[in-house]
Amino acid sequence: MRYLVCLFIIIISSCTNANRSIKVKGSDTEVNLAVSLAENFYNVNTDFSLAISGGGSGLGIASLLNGQTDIANSSRPLNDEEIALLKAKRIPIRTVIFAEDATAFIVQKNFPLDSIDITTLTKVLNGKYRSWKPVTGQNVLINIYGRQSNSGTHSFISKKLKIEFSRDAKEMNGNAQIVEGIKRDGSGIGYVGAGYILHNGTNGPVKVLKISEKLGLPAVSPLDKKAIAAHRYYFQRPLYQFIPLTSWSKVASFIDFEKGIAGQRIITSLGYYIISQ
Repeated sequence: MRYLVCLFIIIISSCTNANRSIKVKGSDTEVNLAVSLAENFYNVNTDFSLAISGGGSGLGIASLLNGQTDIANSSRPLNDEEIALLKAKRIPIRTVIFAEDATAFIVQKNFPLDSIDITTLTKVLNGKYRSWKPVTGQNVLINIYGRQSNSGTHSFISKKLKIEFSRDAKEMNGNAQIVEGIKRDGSGIGYVGAGYILHNGTNGPVKVLKISEKLGLPAVSPLDKKAIAAHRYYFQRPLYQFIPLTSWSKVASFIDFEKGIAGQRIITSLGYYIISQ
């Protein structure tokens, strides 16, 4: 079953001019964090207007290329084609890495595994294993709850595991929809931002699997802050903001807020991680 991309917009504004009107578009992994940062920034900078929308990293980068955003949020780096298009359109940009996230793989709370190794996970996600029998001994079909191809998280996992996802994978609109799917499906596996899990709590019918890079090696949780700080979790990544130089002067104060004490507190309070130096 395929799902359409979901786009939502949050506007935080006052009566202001275009030089203080900031548009932020892109990654669904980052959108809740961006909204919280924008709300708190506006509390001390009420002469600004901020419009925050999701829809996926690909949409944010497309908006950047089309001159429709001041900040493109992305949970993946630019690819070669996007870099070439930016050069062809003569759009110089600045890249800001403002936080770090980990991708969590989730199953129903009573699922008979607490961890999974990379080799097995790869066979599950690419469709080589259609049933859980080789993994758990239970002869039930595997249901994959993932994201659309324009999602940075989809791209991140695909590249990290060097796979194409199973054609049967369900394409969901975002973290919340994936979690709801897993809650109802005892044979489902999905992936969401660890920040989303940490912010919304881990109690309830969803379990976060620990990940082992090889069978027999210790498994690491994406919710383990010490492991993330030590770069021991296989699916952790930086979060990007791509900003056209023409917009830099008006977004600079917002970027400074993100990097300041208040912004860093918001980042960690929502379950994301500070970039380690």
